[in-house]
Amino acid sequence: MTSQPKTGFTCYQVGGSVRDQLLGIPSQDRDWVVVGESPQTLLNLGYQQVGADFPVFLHPLTSEEYALARTERKTGPGYRGFSVLSGPEVTLEEDLIRRDLTINAMALDCQGRLIDPFGGEADLNSRTLRHVSSAFAEDPLRVVRVARFMARFAPLGFTIAPETQTLMGQLANSGALQELTPERVWMETHKALLSPSPSLFFKTLHHTHALQEIFPELAALVGQEQVAKYHPEGDAWEHTLLSLEAATQLSDKPEIRLAALLHDLGKGLTPAEQLPHHCGHEAYGAREVASLCQRLKIPKSFKKLATMTARHHLHCHRLQEMRPNRIVKLLNQLDGFRNPQGIDAFVLACTADKWGRGAKSRHTPYREGELLKRCLAACQKIDNSLFSAAGLQGKAFGEALHHARVKTVNSINKRSLSTQPEDK
Repeated sequence: MTSQPKTGFTCYQVGGSVRDQLLGIPSQDRDWVVVGESPQTLLNLGYQQVGADFPVFLHPLTSEEYALARTERKTGPGYRGFSVLSGPEVTLEEDLIRRDLTINAMALDCQGRLIDPFGGEADLNSRTLRHVSSAFAEDPLRVVRVARFMARFAPLGFTIAPETQTLMGQLANSGALQELTPERVWMETHKALLSPSPSLFFKTLHHTHALQEIFPELAALVGQEQVAKYHPEGDAWEHTLLSLEAATQLSDKPEIRLAALLHDLGKGLTPAEQLPHHCGHEAYGAREVASLCQRLKIPKSFKKLATMTARHHLHCHRLQEMRPNRIVKLLNQLDGFRNPQGIDAFVLACTADKWGRGAKSRHTPYREGELLKRCLAACQKIDNSLFSAAGLQGKAFGEALHHARVKTVNSINKRSLSTQPEDK
């Protein structure tokens, strides 16, 4: 057990750091609850108060967070619709009962003794995610948080208690998730994308009827038939999950994982009479990705890669069929000459798409991606100063550089590629 810093008042280590210590997982941040004190006590000791909703203080030396024990009561819609009571009269148990899951409602006292009024240790041992009380339903974000905990802890054997899963479904069906702000949804989604099993985040949302409320573009993929010859894994939703799992193996970067997740959003817009083909889903998908990113206020770097992947993943798959002139144009459209690292990320997202087609496709070499990177690397070796020395400027300079790139790409051997044509 980690030692408790000297404070001059009664406090308890609480929340995720207690859970992680019991699991033997390193925890970077510790949170503390102060019992029996007023804000002035901490201010007099040099703590800095932060947060507008309830009293939270930063330790003057460690900068760890100390919050006065508090209770909450739902008074209105939204995550701000709570009245908060904090003060010397609030007990530790009253503070813990307002938390989401039993495994997050434990505390350690100054001697390192466990305080566990709601069975968190037993649920930790049985690997169960279980809500603490009926107060769980007062904050709809907890549906998303539990899904994120599944993405993090399912590899350790955790499952959701049936009664908690039922409550999550009731919350989703009630429309309460519409109260969530884009910032809170994206914060949880970003954490899920960084977790060991991000696909379980989206699977859990689907199983609890929350996917339609939060990510309707992804929900539209469920049941969307694909050409079985190219997609033996099943519908577009199953392909999306497998692609995300592949991206998780390929990279720990959340931008790449999100791009793999969203690459086929356009298939959710295909009319039923056109199934199982999805003609034009790349352009439709790029617009859907841009709309989703705007709605959830997803950072521009994520949006850029995801949009490019949705629009151009089939172009990359068909690279061996493309003329050199078109390959150079594709590199320009991918902003590869200004941002070569972006090509690496794009290729990984496209690799995840190729791998997300059943067991036989997993871990097969993605030669088209390697070819695209070879084309870029060869073009980067062109000495631009030769065109300037010849007196070329402006449009003439650009045309000469483009022709040189096309000639360079044309010289690259593409015969080593052996792939199947892509479906629409």
